Amino acid sequence: MSDERTMRDRMLAGEPYIADDPVLAQESQRAQRLTHELNTADPNDHDLRRRLLTELLGGFGEDSEVRPPFHCDYGYQTTIGARTFANWGLVSLDVATVTIGDDVQIGPGVQLLTATHPIDPGPRRDKWEAAEPIVIGDNVWLGGGVIVCPGVTIGADTVVGAGSVVVQDLPSGVVAVGSPAKVIRSI
Repeated sequence: MSDERTMRDRMLAGEPYIADDPVLAQESQRAQRLTHELNTADPNDHDLRRRLLTELLGGFGEDSEVRPPFHCDYGYQTTIGARTFANWGLVSLDVATVTIGDDVQIGPGVQLLTATHPIDPGPRRDKWEAAEPIVIGDNVWLGGGVIVCPGVTIGADTVVGAGSVVVQDLPSGVVAVGSPAKVIRSI
């Protein structure tokens, strides 16, 4: 019996899939078109930028701002809560869901990376990949250049120092720094 699910179905279910699937390629092209429009829009045209982000993303909260350039795989897998600010150069590789809470502060050059690839060379050569969701809790501050790896949840009110690489969940109300990021104190 064959598996009738599409590669998109597999991706959305968090199962291995092949990224160059024609449907996924079309959805990625849509995101590239919208991010290009966003990234080249008049920086003073806040209404246009809000409209583009609302069309691109799975959710875009009231009074939130994402400064271009912004890059993502699909857009509809990323949600941004209310009153959140993302500085220049946010990358959201949203193969799995990326959930950013309310009142989050994101420094320049932050990368939210959900994609995973097989360790075995054969499946990797055959273009299989998967993904794990990322959750950024309310009132989190991610310093400039932070990298958040697949499957990570960062609890509310946590601060992650600039340049840190977050490879495992962080609890609420802590300061974490380093590569890999380690909790250095409670708030």
